[in-house]
Parts: sequence; structure tokens; C-alpha cells
Amino acid sequence: MKVAIVSSNNLKNTKLGPSTAGDLATKSILELLSHTTIDKSSIDGLIVTSNSQEIYLSNIVSEMCGLKPKFSTRVENLCNSGTSGILMAFSLIQARICKAVIVVGTEKQNSIGNKLNWDISRGIFDMPIHWAAMYASNHFQKFGTKPEDLALISYKNHLYANKNPNAIFYNKRFSFSQILDSDMVAEPLRKLDCCYPCDGASSLLLVSEDLAYKFESPIWIRSISQNSQGASFASISHSLDYIASTKIAAKEAFEMASMSPKDIDIAEVHDAFTILELLAYEDIGFVKKGCGRNFILDEIININTRGGLLGCGHPIGATGISQTNEIVLQLQGLAKGRQISNLKSGLVHNMAAAGTSTTIILLQN
Repeated sequence: MKVAIVSSNNLKNTKLGPSTAGDLATKSILELLSHTTIDKSSIDGLIVTSNSQEIYLSNIVSEMCGLKPKFSTRVENLCNSGTSGILMAFSLIQARICKAVIVVGTEKQNSIGNKLNWDISRGIFDMPIHWAAMYASNHFQKFGTKPEDLALISYKNHLYANKNPNAIFYNKRFSFSQILDSDMVAEPLRKLDCCYPCDGASSLLLVSEDLAYKFESPIWIRSISQNSQGASFASISHSLDYIASTKIAAKEAFEMASMSPKDIDIAEVHDAFTILELLAYEDIGFVKKGCGRNFILDEIININTRGGLLGCGHPIGATGISQTNEIVLQLQGLAKGRQISNLKSGLVHNMAAAGTSTTIILLQN
């Protein structure tokens, strides 16, 4: 049973506002349905991905949207929540339990998922930037990466964000020197090496093969793989050279699809910090270990064309959905001012908590 994504929606990411996570999810779904030909009665699954503490969220959102699905639930997996929801929807359709599933990610800027209080292995260093700084310091020392290399990633992604009206930094331009000279937060990472937590919601519609052919430009999920190494930084800190969950999930996804990194034309990678984009180049297999800094200027593959987490902002539970939506729009030829031509295959890389879990999705038109 083949599964396709046929429609998507992204709200504009914003600073903390009055809307609840449920309000944001409802708005995104209603906007998605407004430009989709499917009837509400045909939606038999709804999955809400969020770190929100709002209980019974998926059923509340179902009612607010006028949906009565046979299956409704919420998925929470920190920053990896969105693609975890997509994996669940894909599995429901593959198992023939559902035929049309909406996955909506929603988050508030003040989400409890922004701070890792539960991980005592981090000691007093309980903010995500602390482990990111360790990865960056290691790469600098072992492979010769420099602050200018990371600043170039941030510069690139902020330029893409200036083409994306939904990005939180759409109207904010940064020069390369501004990025390189921004305030130090946790050496060697500076303020503009970091993403910005925000309010946001994104949704997409997955359907079975027989329904997909009723839509214009369905985008097919060739494979989806997830790997989890644990929850604490202690579970993955045996090596700072790579992120194991990404390497494993990428290898499995490519094997499942009978594809290789060379087949990918466009990718959305999890750039919560600049160093994570560079590590993703290497761990996915686009370039050899230690050569990520050389890949930045190659432009062989289009990376983070919506602006990434750095330029768009990071509404935790919605990010994986938004990343996937960008690849879908690009493969459909609907990305407007940031559209890349002649695309056939795309990759989504979404992860959580120092890379303790990673999802890889391969898509084709």
C-alpha cells in the first residue's frame, strides 16, 4: 500500500500570542481543508503532535474542526514529535486502518519542551545549547571547522527565510558579519547560531494510494525510518563525532527505498543549531565525516529552502510537519518565490534532544 501526502498548510510562526495550542492546530487544519477537495467525512484519522500540556487535545481539535475520525490521538516526542506523527499516520494507512489522516503539529513559545529539566546527566547544563556547544567544540578541534563555517550556515538559512512569509525572520535581514559577531551564548556558539522557539502550527493530509490519484500532484512517501538511542545526553555522549540516531535512521531509510544520498535533490535538516546542520550533512551521507564544512558552498543539494529552524523559528511539535511541508511544496512546484526547479526526490531530517532520536523521510513526486 503506497501512501501519499496530497495537501499541506503552514501558519506564520510568531512570538508568544494569546491563541492556545488547540486554537493554532484548529486554524491550520481549517485552512488546509479550505483548499482541499476531500470531504470532512472522509477524514478517518487525526493526529496532533505537540509538547503542550493541554489534555485530550486531539479530540478537542477534532470537534473544533467538525471532524469525527475513527482514530484520534496526540503524539509527543519533543522536537521529533511532528515526524513521529507522520510515521504513525503512514502506519495506520499501510495497515488499512485509515485511508485519510490529518497530522497537525502545534506549539507555544513557552512550551515545557524547551528546557530539559528531566535529564540529570546534564547537571546544571540543562539547556539544549550546552550539548550543541560540545558538538561544535569537538568538530572545531578534530576536523578544523571554524566559526565562519557555522556563520555561513546561519547566513544561508536566514536568506532563505527572507523568501518565506511564514518565517519568523521573514522581514529581518542579517549580514554575515552580524551573525559572526553576535553575542556569545555557550562557546563557540553565538546567538545567531541558535534557533528561536516560537508559536506555530502546520498540518498535512496523508491518504491511501487509491485516494491519492484523485488529487493533483500527490507526493509519495518512499520510506520513513526512526531511531531512538535513549533520552539522556549520557546515552549518546560516547562520541561527539556524529549523531548515531541520524546515521542509523538515514541508512535504513535509504535501504528501504533502494535509494542513496546521491538521489536527493532537496533536503530539510534539523538545524536547531548551526553545528547540527553541518553534522547532518555528514551523518546522512551527503559528505564524508569531517568534510561538512566543505559541503556548505558546494550547493549540490538544496538545503533548508524555507529558512530552516534558524530562519523560520522552532515551534517544537510543529517543526517536523513544517519541514515535511516544505519538501512537499517544492516537489509539487508550489513553493513560489523560493521554488527550486527540476526536483524529483527530497529528504526530511527531524530529531530531538541532542539527537537521542531521529526520523528520516524520503519523498518523491
